[in-house]
Amino acid sequence: MTDRANSSDPDLEGGDLLDSMQITRVERRTSASGAWVTGTIGGYRFEALVFPAHAENPDYEIDESRISKLWLQRMEDRAMVFNWDRGADVPPTTPIAAQIVDLLAAGLAEHIYAR
Repeated sequence: MTDRANSSDPDLEGGDLLDSMQITRVERRTSASGAWVTGTIGGYRFEALVFPAHAENPDYEIDESRISKLWLQRMEDRAMVFNWDRGADVPPTTPIAAQIVDLLAAGLAEHIYAR
């Protein structure tokens, strides 16, 4: 992770980040369960593959979140700051990216599937 002082990320608290979240598209998959969710949060763009139930292999999802794929991009410079595809491909590159991943993991599936 990078040092906060060297980052151009805004200083946002968890509640502010949640307030900034906008879901711009939810596309339910027809060939299998799950939905692709696209949105923004705190100056970042994300795409996530979210499921109504947990994966058979817990290693395939982020912290028991029902998210098996998550891509996070800083909108300011289009830098990819996190990528998970049934495992961490790119770990969070900044503290704010880690915080966004934690927030999405904690509640995105519940928000999409109203559980």
